[in-house]
Amino acid sequence: MMAQYLGLKAEAEDCLLFYRMGDFFELFFDDARIAAQVLDIALTSRGEHEGEKIPMCGVPVHASTAYLQRLIKAGHRVAIAEQTETPAEAKARGGYKALVSRGIVRVVTAGTLTEEALLDARQDNWCVAIGEAAGAVALAAADVSTGRFEVIDCSVDALGAELARLAAAEVVASEAGDQAHAATTLRPKQGFDSGGGETRLKALFGVATLDGFGQFSRAGLAAAGGLVAYLEHTAKGALPFLRPPRLTQAAETMAIDAATRDSLELTCTTGGQRKGSLLDCIDRTVTGAGARLLASDLGAPLMDKAAIDARLDLVQYFHDAGGQREQVRAALRALPDIGRAIGRLAAGRGSPRDLGQLRDGLDGAWHLGERLGRIDAPLALLDRVAPRLRGHGALIDLLKRALVPSPPIEASDGGYIAAGYDLALDDLRDAGAGGRRAIATLEAEFKTATGITALKIRHNNVLGYHVEVPARAADPLMQPDSGFTHRQTLAGVVRFNTPALHEVAARVSQAGDHALAAEAAHLEELTAAALAHREAIAATADALARIDVAAALAERAAEGQWARPHLVDHACFEIAGGRHPVVEAAVAKSGDRFVANDCALSPDSRLWLVTGPNMGGKSTFLRQNALIAVLAQAGSYVPASKATLGLVDRLFSRVGASDNLARGRSTFMVEMVETAAILAQATPNSFVILDEVGRGTSTYDGLAIAWAVVEAIHEDNRCRCLFATHYHELTRLAERCEALTLHHVRAREWKGELVLLHELSQGPADRSYGLAVARLAGMPPATVARAKAVLAKLEAGRAKTGGLAAGLDDLPLFAAAQVAEEEQCDAIRSEVEALDVDALTPREALDTLYRLKALAREG
Repeated sequence: MMAQYLGLKAEAEDCLLFYRMGDFFELFFDDARIAAQVLDIALTSRGEHEGEKIPMCGVPVHASTAYLQRLIKAGHRVAIAEQTETPAEAKARGGYKALVSRGIVRVVTAGTLTEEALLDARQDNWCVAIGEAAGAVALAAADVSTGRFEVIDCSVDALGAELARLAAAEVVASEAGDQAHAATTLRPKQGFDSGGGETRLKALFGVATLDGFGQFSRAGLAAAGGLVAYLEHTAKGALPFLRPPRLTQAAETMAIDAATRDSLELTCTTGGQRKGSLLDCIDRTVTGAGARLLASDLGAPLMDKAAIDARLDLVQYFHDAGGQREQVRAALRALPDIGRAIGRLAAGRGSPRDLGQLRDGLDGAWHLGERLGRIDAPLALLDRVAPRLRGHGALIDLLKRALVPSPPIEASDGGYIAAGYDLALDDLRDAGAGGRRAIATLEAEFKTATGITALKIRHNNVLGYHVEVPARAADPLMQPDSGFTHRQTLAGVVRFNTPALHEVAARVSQAGDHALAAEAAHLEELTAAALAHREAIAATADALARIDVAAALAERAAEGQWARPHLVDHACFEIAGGRHPVVEAAVAKSGDRFVANDCALSPDSRLWLVTGPNMGGKSTFLRQNALIAVLAQAGSYVPASKATLGLVDRLFSRVGASDNLARGRSTFMVEMVETAAILAQATPNSFVILDEVGRGTSTYDGLAIAWAVVEAIHEDNRCRCLFATHYHELTRLAERCEALTLHHVRAREWKGELVLLHELSQGPADRSYGLAVARLAGMPPATVARAKAVLAKLEAGRAKTGGLAAGLDDLPLFAAAQVAEEEQCDAIRSEVEALDVDALTPREALDTLYRLKALAREG
């Protein structure tokens, strides 16, 4: 047996191996040690291997799903080794001592899950492959629980943003590729060949050409081929359901890098929790599929104005028609997740209950489609998705006739085919029921004949049907002429058999076996009938999700009195009464009112410099406007009284940072890396929020960096930008940067106490109120008083010397400074190049050095 195990373990590579032995999955050696620790189960040992005891542990097969869930969450991959023949087949093959053959039937990984218990119903489960060809990159992403399959062409620079958008459970790449560092799983490079990828896709979808799906790049084919090869590897040839691939370009959606997503907490907080994120705040969906689609929309705001308006039109319809919205949401709330049900059936891990969910879900979708079809309004998106809700009539009728109202999860015990669907099956069930009645009659006869009132006819998997009597009453039945045959003696009971019981039991067992086989055959037929329409069923699931998202966003807009954004073709950002939805919800819970603020970025005022005290609301103001841009382009109403926006191609947020010690980066280094990415990638159509750039280093260095960054954004990137700072010296830039305007969050001191008004006003802040905030935070009075004395000294010194601001008025603008530096270097270079060193006397050489030194000093 250990030889068989070690062979399978070598095939499983880096996976933990679940080795089936009877009713348990056993693990051995290091696998057992790891599993015992993660699962908190007993680690035992058996036999010997190479002179040492073999560590082992096991989990029951019937409870294996829960254990798999814990192992996958802990970051492990699990190979399942099942018996591939019965003991009888093994005996016929190799005699009495023949070992039952086993093989790895599946590799369970984070990105290839389909089981309901292992998945979050409200979150996509992407498995992503990175493809590379001729210097280009692409991603192939599949959610095998629903069959979604996308191929995304992107630049190397945009790869990180796309991976952050997908938030994949698993990322696969070639072990020889340049992007191997971005992967969680590495595979042989042969699987990522573009030619092989094309062949795999043609075979998978049964087509002679891929032109019907679009024009694949070589990198896209490499990614798709690598993903399909990996899914074939994990499924051991039984490839899960994949819909035809949808080709997209990264430029079709707003680019949001990983740092910005974390900073804005779009779909999860910085602590990794959904609660407290923007998604959690706006999610009013009533189905799992709708919640998954909303998260996808929020993570990939559109760049197509027409497509955004189509989403907004449908949201507006449900917003304005409150009664219709409530009825639609009530209908959706009752529907099962048919997308994942068809995914489980296609993967061979479906159950009768999944077929029941298809029946109920498709029937409910049909009725909802009838309701929505009566809407008389010019809604392009509804016209596109409503027809997908109807149809499937023949399949619905078949499943209604074939299945009981509530089919079970387990198929092994039968009972899921409805009476009347198969008359032969009904006869078998009647025969079985008649046999059970005959057994009850026999029990009564045996009690009368023996006089043992405690006699029972029972059943178990070892003895089958048998007679059981208390041990004290068993002696008469042990006599040779009693008609009873002794089978088993236990502590308190004795078990027997009789020819009459054996005959009736055989009839019951035979009828039951035949009935189970008939039901299994029907299950196979019904599954095949459903899978014949799997792409249409998946399209219906998508349509239900889109309706759910539109109605949910309308519900959230009505609840929060949000406004429909107006999208324009020029770069503006005009928000009246803007609010931060997450902060507003938190403030409302405490009974306070959120203070709304306006924002008006235009070509003449595209860079706002925001000053004011800590806790005054600067960071909230910056973030809320970034979130409004995301919501608007995702097709949602926004938390404002009015909003007019030009499309944002890239969103950047440099708000707060933390150490990345694993990569050797301090807080300041992280800040500089993120700021450098903004300066390198932001375009005139981008939207940037920057908070306290330069604060992580010395005051002079920090001010210098912040000064240069403001100039660069104003002169080079020329994007819409909100820049919050405590460096009041930066306000001098308003005199020389024509598109920079000054703003501040208002605060007042009243009777020695700081009052934060959270209102934004024009002009610079009069002071930073740092000591007042320190006092508000509970700093000891003696420390605050000492700080006040030190501040007075520092301000007196600054007044005499000019302090930090000394010389800034003479500093030329960013571009001019570069020219001046270049001119200075050119003057010295010209002097040196003109020298005839061999002709210089010692005195002339000395004079030349003094002259060059003077030139350098003048610079």
